[in-house]
Amino acid sequence: MKTTRLSISLAALVAGLGSTAFAAAPEKTEVLGTYADIALAGYTDSLTTAQTLKSAVETLIAEPSDKTLNAARAAWLAARVPYQQTEVFRFGNAIVDDWEGKVNAWPLDEGLIDYVDTSYGGPTDENEFAALNVVANPQFTLSGTEIDATEITPDLLSGTLHEADGVEANVATGYHAIEFLLWGQDLNGHDHGAGDRPWTDFATGADCTGGNCDRRGDYLAAATDLLISDLEWMAGQWAEGGEARQTLLDNPDAGISAMLTGMGSLSYGEQAGERMRLGLMLNDPEEEHDCFSDNTHNSHYYDGLGVQNVYLGEYVRADGSVVSGASLSELVAASDADLDAELTAKLAATMRALGQIKTAAEAGFSYDQMLERGNAAGETLVMGAVDGLIDQTRSIERVVAVLGLDGIEFEGSDSLDDPEAVFQ
Repeated sequence: MKTTRLSISLAALVAGLGSTAFAAAPEKTEVLGTYADIALAGYTDSLTTAQTLKSAVETLIAEPSDKTLNAARAAWLAARVPYQQTEVFRFGNAIVDDWEGKVNAWPLDEGLIDYVDTSYGGPTDENEFAALNVVANPQFTLSGTEIDATEITPDLLSGTLHEADGVEANVATGYHAIEFLLWGQDLNGHDHGAGDRPWTDFATGADCTGGNCDRRGDYLAAATDLLISDLEWMAGQWAEGGEARQTLLDNPDAGISAMLTGMGSLSYGEQAGERMRLGLMLNDPEEEHDCFSDNTHNSHYYDGLGVQNVYLGEYVRADGSVVSGASLSELVAASDADLDAELTAKLAATMRALGQIKTAAEAGFSYDQMLERGNAAGETLVMGAVDGLIDQTRSIERVVAVLGLDGIEFEGSDSLDDPEAVFQ
């Protein structure tokens, strides 16, 4: 009887292994459902952390001090973690790409918003309003129209100031406008250190520095409220019945193409090119993504993680819970297991390279130091990640071919495709 029981158990085990080894590919709608669930979770986490930021901002304005300013800065840094992981949804989904400029546009001419150092300069031929300083000016003329900015509201920021006069550098809303108000300019160049706005810039009465402290607080509050409303709207687009989710499910092939477009475009043209290689070519600390707070190492890391999340069909939420399901990885593996293993390994290698940048920055070797001309250690770190991102893009291109998808184009960058054009 013992032999019989063992034989039955082995037979059951073999049958179970066989069913796993030759599992059918998941339905494309299942993969897209996971993708939409991850997007919903990411934008919901972004909203939750922005609400925490709002609470910290309100405390800063009501009780300005070094402690409350640092608490607001910490809340901003925490809010960037989930948001950066959502950037992979941008390029393949028009509804996200059309909206993204409201919340994450950069770089910005910060003189539009508040006071800046004299080295910043004034208006330029490219941007007449580069030093408008709305915080200091309750009335001003914008494109021939007299503007009453006595009350700084979300509508003023989004409807009048943001991209004023059609200039993209006139960023009046989103994470980076808030970042500037919390940190101020980073005037350290390639030296270590972030912006160092004093808490007294939000103080009242005789303690106020920088002038117009009440209006600075009003701008910060309005920008934070606007960020929350924008994130609420986007989270709704990925909920059941939301436009972003439904658009994918209505055309599964186009939906899978959107996933790959987001992965490839963020990996190649946007992150490897515009956000990393370009800054290294120009040796310009102003090419940092989170330049006021010196948080660029985290920004890059979580961008990369977002790409990996989409491919593996898994996202770790801000509360530590996990959203997971049928994945693009499983879909690829059903057609070409070797290619799936290759891309999975390359994504992991890129994350190791981005992790090395993150670790070095957290140990005191900040990202703007890495960009300095002649800094061999910095160039090695940055280019390690750039090369990893390019390498994984080549495998993403192969996935497109294996899945028989047509008409997919990834974002490019002169820094990668035509380096000489960068200096023309």
